[in-house]
Amino acid sequence: MKREMSVCGSFYPCRSIELEKYFEHFSAVYDESFSLPQLNSKIIIVPHAGYVYSGYTANIAYRILQKSEIKKFVVIGPSHKVAFEGVSLCNFNSYETPCDDIKSADDIAQKLKDNFSINCFETAHAEHSTEVQFPFIKHYIPDAEIIELVYSQIDAEYLSDIMSFILSQDDCGLIISTDLSHFYENEKAKKLDMVCLESIERLDLELLHKGCEACGVIGVKALMLSAKKHSLSSHLLDYRTSAELSKDTSSVVGYMSACFV
Repeated sequence: MKREMSVCGSFYPCRSIELEKYFEHFSAVYDESFSLPQLNSKIIIVPHAGYVYSGYTANIAYRILQKSEIKKFVVIGPSHKVAFEGVSLCNFNSYETPCDDIKSADDIAQKLKDNFSINCFETAHAEHSTEVQFPFIKHYIPDAEIIELVYSQIDAEYLSDIMSFILSQDDCGLIISTDLSHFYENEKAKKLDMVCLESIERLDLELLHKGCEACGVIGVKALMLSAKKHSLSSHLLDYRTSAELSKDTSSVVGYMSACFV
């Protein structure tokens, strides 16, 4: 069973040649002003809006992930349209992208099924929070294999157990998807988002609940719990709001990327 594209043409281009131009532009703009951090990480947090808004922020994280030489990844994101209990994993053989399909990491999927109570809610897998990551993965790690996990109503502690199990596998990395605050005036959004950024940077779980309005806050909290368990440190890579592109400061969405080592 193939996991077909559901948001190409709206969140990202449907043609590979157009995608390549996006990736080249994101990297060129960054390289003109900054040096890519010398970090080796197999764990990233990335946004999931349309590429024109959040692609630059995500691109930095994927360039770092590329250096890890890890080839298997579990992509975890919140469900935006379908409500259910727990986390969903479907039996996909491959994941469609405009740049060719990505194979399923079947061995990782089987280990997750063997060790956790993970069901399949098929309708949850037309989810953009995870799908927008697939073209990045195919571009930067062409021979990657992936598993998509979509969560809805779930305890962060349980999701952290799943993440910690994944991190215990030497050959598997984690891609956690979230945007930050939604539809506030730009300065208000930045104040709220700074709570998220500071809590992630310090791995401060108490602070996370004092204003962070990330749509994937459960996934972020779960990763922070796992990072503490595995003695990992976080490194913020980029932050911006949609106003930087739209120039509309009246109602914005916040985006960030980070990695863990």
